Amino acid sequence: MNIALLTAAGFGTRMGQDIPKQFMNIDDCPVIVYTMKVFQEHPQIDAIAVVCLDGWEMILKAYAGQYGITKLKYIFPGGDSNFQSTRNGLLGLKNSGMADSDIVIIHDGVRPLVSDEIISHNIETCEKYGYAVTGLLCKEVIMEYHDDETLTYISTPRERLCRTQTPHTYRLRIILDAQEKAIKQGLGGDKTAAMCQLVGQIGVDDQHLVLGSEKNGLKLTNVEDIELFKALRHVSKAPWLK
Repeated sequence: MNIALLTAAGFGTRMGQDIPKQFMNIDDCPVIVYTMKVFQEHPQIDAIAVVCLDGWEMILKAYAGQYGITKLKYIFPGGDSNFQSTRNGLLGLKNSGMADSDIVIIHDGVRPLVSDEIISHNIETCEKYGYAVTGLLCKEVIMEYHDDETLTYISTPRERLCRTQTPHTYRLRIILDAQEKAIKQGLGGDKTAAMCQLVGQIGVDDQHLVLGSEKNGLKLTNVEDIELFKALRHVSKAPWLK
């Protein structure tokens, strides 16, 4: 099976609104529904699971019914960090009878512009190698920022640096084992750690890249991102472009 695990357990304080950003309505549709729709309509996705903010579970179920998200099979409680929320979801899938070999596509619930192609390539790459991480090679010069607002040059050539996005895709047993190793090594306390980061920290150095997109790079974090999302939703490719 291929299961989409969407993380939607944060409140989004940087957005500065009265409701969590994943439940905000943009053009008369909640953000989390935009994201679920992509996986709902993808033929290789068998089920959707959402790690949900406490108290919003019934609203999520209502939205799924309203917008025809029939693949939503599981709702799991969030944790106090991204690591714990994702772990709750993975353990929930395991306890629900998912097989160790099942593929889990872990994706941010507030990254609604993921494409069918990115999802397909994640599944294909994970089937072949066991790991898939979505990202884009850097076009910009990357520098290290310090607390005193100074910058330090990073000597690694930009062509070798990758800006990661989601999905991060793993077989269920592989990512659960990685989390358990991370906990034993004291790495589970980083509230912002992505799964690809933790897998790398425990010594896995052959995670395989799936090329993402600038659109998929849009993670709704602040008000400006909402304006960008609305613009990207309504733009189409010019016919003269190859």
